[in-house]
Amino acid sequence: MTDTSLSPPAGARPAPAPVPVAATGKKLTTVYVYEAPVRLWHWVNALSILVLCVTGYFIGSPFPTLSGEASSHFLMGTIRFVHFAAGYILAVGFLGRIIWAFFGNKYSRELFTFPFWRASFWKGFFTEVQWYAFLKPRPLKFVGHNPLAQVFLFFVMVLGLAFMILTGFALYSEGTGLGSWQSKLFGWVIPLLGGSMQVHTLHHMGMWVIILFIIIHVYSVIREDIMSRQSMISAITNGHRTFRDDDPE
Repeated sequence: MTDTSLSPPAGARPAPAPVPVAATGKKLTTVYVYEAPVRLWHWVNALSILVLCVTGYFIGSPFPTLSGEASSHFLMGTIRFVHFAAGYILAVGFLGRIIWAFFGNKYSRELFTFPFWRASFWKGFFTEVQWYAFLKPRPLKFVGHNPLAQVFLFFVMVLGLAFMILTGFALYSEGTGLGSWQSKLFGWVIPLLGGSMQVHTLHHMGMWVIILFIIIHVYSVIREDIMSRQSMISAITNGHRTFRDDDPE
């Protein structure tokens, strides 16, 4: 995979030419990074995860009681239905995201790549760690994901979501019963991981890992947008990443 750093180690591809802004003397570089299907998946995925986390929490810690007649309520049933519906949307979106990686631009494939064999990748990774630890005055600039983000996204948004989809459908297959397509495709997960209770526990723990990742992700995106002179939030909205170079000539 081609290194996409704008200030890469020696041997990497050169950065796009900056565009001067006459009124201010600043230089701007804009690159179209995230195509429409990637942006759509990002926001649908984010909404699905939000719904899954909220409903999943209440499934794991249900309400102790409700007022009135039991026949008047179907609250937990509704919560479970919403959880399952969001799970289907998440799974279909994840499958679509994998398919688009074969047809989209090179940045659409970064989510599924982890070039651990490349020395420049690890150099960028540790540089980003130092930047987030406030040990570096300026970060490297990457057109796509920086190496630190790439590692977290690969392990949480690819392997983590795949694990949650597998265990989620495995647990769902207990309700659909033997012989259902859910049981045929995912029923093997439950005995493999040590039984239904163990799968419930691992699935619930996975939810908290994703919640922690979301907190870090939102913080880092806002921080980068403010401090690193490159657009982050708008990039996943309009697809274009803009790099600002306001240093004096």
